[in-house]
Amino acid sequence: MREKYLELIKNIPDYKVFLTVDELDASSFALSEKHPDAVSIFPIGSTKEGRTLYCLKIGEGSKTALMFGCPHPNEPIGTMMLEYLSENLAKDEQLRKELDYTWYIVKAWDADGLKLNEGWLKGPYTIGNYSRNFFRPAGHKQVDWTFPIDYKDLHFHKPVPETEAMMKLIDEIKPHFIYSLHNAGFGGVYWYISQPVEPLYESMRAAADRVNVPLNLGEPEAPYCELLSPAIYKNSGIEQEYDYLEKYGAADIGNILNVGTCSESYARERYGSFTLLTELPYFYDKRIMDMSEGHMTRKEAIAKNLDMNVEANEYMCSMLSRAEGIVDSENPFKIALEAFSSGHSDESTRKMIEENPEYNRIATIAEEFDNLLMSRFYKSLSYGMVIRMNEYELERMARRGETNADKEAKLKENIAFAEAEHRALTEQLEKELDYEVVPIRKLVSIQLECGLLLCDYLHDKAMQF
Repeated sequence: MREKYLELIKNIPDYKVFLTVDELDASSFALSEKHPDAVSIFPIGSTKEGRTLYCLKIGEGSKTALMFGCPHPNEPIGTMMLEYLSENLAKDEQLRKELDYTWYIVKAWDADGLKLNEGWLKGPYTIGNYSRNFFRPAGHKQVDWTFPIDYKDLHFHKPVPETEAMMKLIDEIKPHFIYSLHNAGFGGVYWYISQPVEPLYESMRAAADRVNVPLNLGEPEAPYCELLSPAIYKNSGIEQEYDYLEKYGAADIGNILNVGTCSESYARERYGSFTLLTELPYFYDKRIMDMSEGHMTRKEAIAKNLDMNVEANEYMCSMLSRAEGIVDSENPFKIALEAFSSGHSDESTRKMIEENPEYNRIATIAEEFDNLLMSRFYKSLSYGMVIRMNEYELERMARRGETNADKEAKLKENIAFAEAEHRALTEQLEKELDYEVVPIRKLVSIQLECGLLLCDYLHDKAMQF
């Protein structure tokens, strides 16, 4: 890696907290005012709530790079990487020349959703606080999963406003390289790429190893993910999920999925864009990269995970039933919980592990940990949203000046019950997990280094899809 890039990585600040939407916007405007010769800022559209979405344009390189943070609003690591990178691109002409890209940077794509995550952005960074203040929208409301698509019986043409804004930007700039700055919550580091880039795999993994953050060597995020190399997967669109469900007997798949495709698929098909995702954890337990033999087959571990998923979904459905008639149909937490409690792919997964002999082998410790513990961490996020669904309705009543003592009492009763359930789960997780909180600086370092590696590699290459 070039000396200039190594220096850039070395000088990342020791960030202690994440920035809010308002802080990110203020910083972008200040940057454009301080460096008007290199930086401009312009609106690309508005959010569902009417916030203006801003994009920074930096430099005038021969290739075009698009980078965006918060494709999911609970994933702000990328906002901090973009905060740091944009400042350095703006002030360092030599860095701009060496990279030779024109940069388009949207720091927080799902700005409305990031606003709903502000309760944990400044810490404390614990499983309890993160899950208690967490928000993630339903798939058909997500900015990076509502790009239009027609595939078999799936026909989705309802992009949310933020998606329409990004589609327009992609169509205008036709990016050579896209960095979609996702991150996971718990586990280890892993990547998605549009096309194999074998020469970079060891360097990508080394970026994580250099700052002592483990790789995620447990189960893939979805059973249909194509593994290219340890912790490195090929990007998937909604077509892959459709084909997986179809293969294992699901019916009415178009209505089950009810989402569009993603920015990676949209830009790749139209403009040959290459997209990188570097998935990073806030929390990790070293068991996620333990490849020694576990205590059960992989099939047994996944089956136990599915059984726990059924139990958690039954709880969420019961809380949604209690919310009937007192929670508005447009409550974003209610919409999300209805989607996340469907378990639409569970039966397909059960069929897969019965039919595929690969799942008869003994699971690794990493795979056991992923199925039996890490999966419960992710369910705690929905448990937190059950509380917030009812709190959001109380806040809505207050904003509208609505007076209804019976409704208010039921909402408060639901909150108390849901808080007890959430507390029981997170306290149990605190006992069973031996986790550490990853410093933000390390997360920014991995994301930045991998982005620079791909920028350099792709600059003079015409990728073939």
